[in-house]
Amino acid sequence: MNLTYIRPHGKCRFALPQSTSGRKPTSPTPSSCALRLSSVLTIALAGLLAMTACNRSRQSSESTDSEWHEFQGTWTATGSRTSIPLGDGRRASIAKFEGTLQLAGPSRPAAGFRAEALTLNDTATGLVGRAVWTDDRGDRVYSELRGEGASTGNKLVGKFLGGTGRYSGAFGSYEFSWRFGLETEDGQVQGQSMGLNGTIHVSPAQAALGAGGPR
Repeated sequence: MNLTYIRPHGKCRFALPQSTSGRKPTSPTPSSCALRLSSVLTIALAGLLAMTACNRSRQSSESTDSEWHEFQGTWTATGSRTSIPLGDGRRASIAKFEGTLQLAGPSRPAAGFRAEALTLNDTATGLVGRAVWTDDRGDRVYSELRGEGASTGNKLVGKFLGGTGRYSGAFGSYEFSWRFGLETEDGQVQGQSMGLNGTIHVSPAQAALGAGGPR
C-alpha cells in the first residue's frame, strides 16, 4: 500500500488510498511525521557542524600562516668599540653599531631595516646587547642579543621584545654569526653577519594597521 505525505497549513498528516480489499487500512502513528522531520533536521545539523569545523580549521591555518614570518638576510654595520684588558688575555668591550639589514624569503616581514645595536662583550663570559630595527614606515622592532665568547664568527642569538606599529607585541628569535672586516687603532670597526635567519610572529591586526604606506 502506498502512502502519500501531505502537509497542509503546517500540519502533518497522511492521505490513505481506498482499500481494494474492503478492509480499512491501518493509519500511521502520529509520531511518524515527527520522526521523519527529526531525522532530516539531524542530518542537516550534522552537515552544518561539519562545514563550520572545516571553515574554522581553514581560517586557523590561514591565520597561523599570516602571523609567522620566516626570513633570512644580511646585516652590515659600522661603528666604534672601546675595550679594556682584564688580564690573562681576557678583554671587555662596549660597542655601538649602525647599518642596514636586508631580508629575503617569501614571508619576510619587510624588505629591509635600518639597524642599530649596543653591545657589552666579555671574552670570558660572552656578549649581551640590545638592537632596534626600523622599517621604511618608521615602525620599530626591538630585540636582545646574547652570545658566547668573542672569537671571529661566534654565534649570536636574538630574541624579539615587541616594538611599535605593526610590531607591537611581536615575538620570535633569530641567529647569526658576526665577522669583522675592518678594525682601526682608534676603535672604528666594520662587519657583516653570516647565516642570519629567524622567525617573527606579527599579529594580522597589527600588520593591517601598518599597511597604510610610509609615514
